[in-house]
Amino acid sequence: MTASILTASHWRWRASNGWQAKPGAIVRAIEISSAVAAIGLIVLAAAMPDGNDKPQAQAQQVSGATSTNPPYTPGRESTFGAYLGAPYHYPSDFHLKREGLHDLTIPNVEWFTKPFDNPLYYGARIQRWLEGGRFGTMVDFTHSKAYAPMTADTKFTGTLDGKPAPELVQVKDYFNKLEFSHGHNMLTLNGLMRLGAFGQFSPYVGIGGGISLPHSEVHLKTDPTRTYEYQYTGLNWQALFGLEFRLKTGSVFLEYKFTFADYVAPLTGIDGSWLPLDMWRQFSRWRSGEEPPHGWASTRLTSHQVIGGFYWRFVPQAAATR
Repeated sequence: MTASILTASHWRWRASNGWQAKPGAIVRAIEISSAVAAIGLIVLAAAMPDGNDKPQAQAQQVSGATSTNPPYTPGRESTFGAYLGAPYHYPSDFHLKREGLHDLTIPNVEWFTKPFDNPLYYGARIQRWLEGGRFGTMVDFTHSKAYAPMTADTKFTGTLDGKPAPELVQVKDYFNKLEFSHGHNMLTLNGLMRLGAFGQFSPYVGIGGGISLPHSEVHLKTDPTRTYEYQYTGLNWQALFGLEFRLKTGSVFLEYKFTFADYVAPLTGIDGSWLPLDMWRQFSRWRSGEEPPHGWASTRLTSHQVIGGFYWRFVPQAAATR
């Protein structure tokens, strides 16, 4: 059901914005195909036996034993993972606040995600499973996106430029940009629990939280410059359920995540560069007590996310030889 909602929303956005096939679409298709092919090659490599399997195979041949060993039981190990996916964001209210000038609300913004347009929806994570393999921890980074529909008829409430806001307009009439398109980025620390091992399959659950580091792209037409930089905008939380299929030296996994993030973005009117410098500039402003010149933008992004990817597994030598 989530996938159908996402697909319908995606094509509604394209239709409403007059999307047509262009050479750029071919480039995006090539980028997507390359990413999928890269994941496929790594998964294939993970499925191939490594050098440590040779002595075991030779010993079986000498002893006349068959190769019907039981699957490796999950235990203490570390993994590095990467994934692609598709999110769906619930509609949420967007607020624009600047003392004495703006106190605007755009109700129920239907955020679009475009997960397969460049830059792709992607993520990376590092896991550490403890002795026994039942409990673990994970640092997870997710690069999602959120776009406000610019051409749909939209209701404004409150005040804008010191005047009552128009009741029914299109966002593009007042904003050049309203999106988090170089990342609705979430960095989280999570606790994990495996629900057992069933052959090569291992289901798991997790819960955690962290910080939001989106690339805020907001430009009100009456502002002389745009806000276009990475920012810390608040905390986020997530819960997840997944299924891991274990291969020789890695795993393929499919996972569902439910996330929500409260955004409070300072509208600085600055074109940023890269995340560490943008974070330092934001910290310096915070330390000096400087208010953002164009006010504040805020919303809450609540999302369903379906992801799939691979893990590369690093098993301690002592555990691997048990």
